[in-house]
Amino acid sequence: MREKMYLGCTPSDESCAQVGSDGYHEQARKECRAWIGQLRRAFGPEPPNAQLAVTSNEHDFGNYLEVVCWFDGADETAANYAVRCEGAAPTEWDEPARRELGLAST
Repeated sequence: MREKMYLGCTPSDESCAQVGSDGYHEQARKECRAWIGQLRRAFGPEPPNAQLAVTSNEHDFGNYLEVVCWFDGADETAANYAVRCEGAAPTEWDEPARRELGLAST
């Protein structure tokens, strides 16, 4: 059965583009792409039956973008990958993501 786990749009301790702000979708898409790249660096590429993707969800102030992990819940390897991405995700941008987003090093 195909399931999805929501992973946010950035690491939990980082700020993100705000729904309704000027240029939101462009900035949010950049952040989501950088977040997917960082998750892949942290946990490796998705195994068969799992896929990281950007999804759009409705909000009172407009649609917002977020990273999800689609996975086959019957596939233990795919399900474990999704759980690792959700439960052990980095809390801050790594250096490659910071460069991709044009952020100064910390």
